[in-house]
Amino acid sequence: MSVSPVCAIYRPFAPHTRANLSNCILGYPLTTWHECETVQQRIMFERRLASLIITSFVCLSILSAAQQKSSDEEKVLALERKWADSYKHRDISILSSLLAADFIITVEDGKTYGKEGYISHSADSSVQVELAELSDFRVRIHGNVAVVTGAYHETGSSKGKHYEYRDRLTDVWMKEDGKWQVVASHYSVPLKQ
Repeated sequence: MSVSPVCAIYRPFAPHTRANLSNCILGYPLTTWHECETVQQRIMFERRLASLIITSFVCLSILSAAQQKSSDEEKVLALERKWADSYKHRDISILSSLLAADFIITVEDGKTYGKEGYISHSADSSVQVELAELSDFRVRIHGNVAVVTGAYHETGSSKGKHYEYRDRLTDVWMKEDGKWQVVASHYSVPLKQ
């Protein structure tokens, strides 16, 4: 084989060995530019392939996270419905399981209740809930916290008097040990315009 004049300037002719191929990888040409280009092309191909594989894994991770977020959103919405239903039917055991130990709620008249106070309020037999309807929900998941906003419509009777609430709500749920519980809730009556 003949040595290219340009290659000869940088490195004299050497037999084809693994060491020489690594020198080509490091930027030192072998006996001809053609041989070095082939190795460089192979390296570039391998780098592009590695980049493609890494990009694929990143995309799959993002997709998996989005699916997990969607799954958590569905779970929280189902728990919201379960909460409304258990409130309507005064099912204290379900209410108790949904509320965190440090739960706090602010109701329409501005009163606040902790877990025990809310359960006592919900168990009041002088209140008969006829309708507990949820709508316009939006769930935002932030790690192990979910913030739910929406509308709530309740009708019923309290001590024989009919009542009706049309509220906006904000509920904060926290996931601990794989279980979602509500930690804070706020109900307010929109201003009439």
